Amino acid sequence: MLHLEREGFRCRTASNGAEALREAKHVVPDLVVLDLMLPVIDGLEVCRRLRGDEGTTAVPIIMLTAKSEEVDRVVGLEVGADDYVVKPFSPKELVARVRALLRRTRPAPEARVLSAGPLALDVARHVVTLHGQPLPLTPKEFDLLHALLESAGRVLSREHLLNRVWGYARADEIESRTVDVHIRRLRAKLGDVGNRIATVKSVGYRFETE
Repeated sequence: MLHLEREGFRCRTASNGAEALREAKHVVPDLVVLDLMLPVIDGLEVCRRLRGDEGTTAVPIIMLTAKSEEVDRVVGLEVGADDYVVKPFSPKELVARVRALLRRTRPAPEARVLSAGPLALDVARHVVTLHGQPLPLTPKEFDLLHALLESAGRVLSREHLLNRVWGYARADEIESRTVDVHIRRLRAKLGDVGNRIATVKSVGYRFETE
């Protein structure tokens, strides 16, 4: 974390998963850099518990893993990680990923609410409600929903979503499956409204206006 501190970030560290969970509960962080291979409680379980806790459910999470197989990355995304970095990686890459994720989760205030039936997304307050009740979404899920609602009726390619939500200039910089995993989780949280996120075969996704 020395490189992050040199860039002006204040960091708290934990030597194992149990300690990490205690730290996050004691002082809710702006972002978590989470190693998959943690002792006591592994990174996947820590991520799952952070997402399941009301106090930390929206905290951005970057997962570090020495495993390069696609299945490991997908499992990390399934349990709620917003991004992942495969070891070995350069300190500059990690700092860049942290900055990019924080920018996307701290949007500039916009005085508007995007809505579709019982679903409403307040851009300025960064809040989503469904049938009038708050809907807890991860930062990536919020950004995906924002992009889909903003372009309701139009097809958004996976490449566009990777660029808009993850900040990757080229689709080959990250698995396109990443988009599919997050769309599936978003649909599940939206219930019946999730059916309005239509898959356009071999292209991408569209939020149906009706």
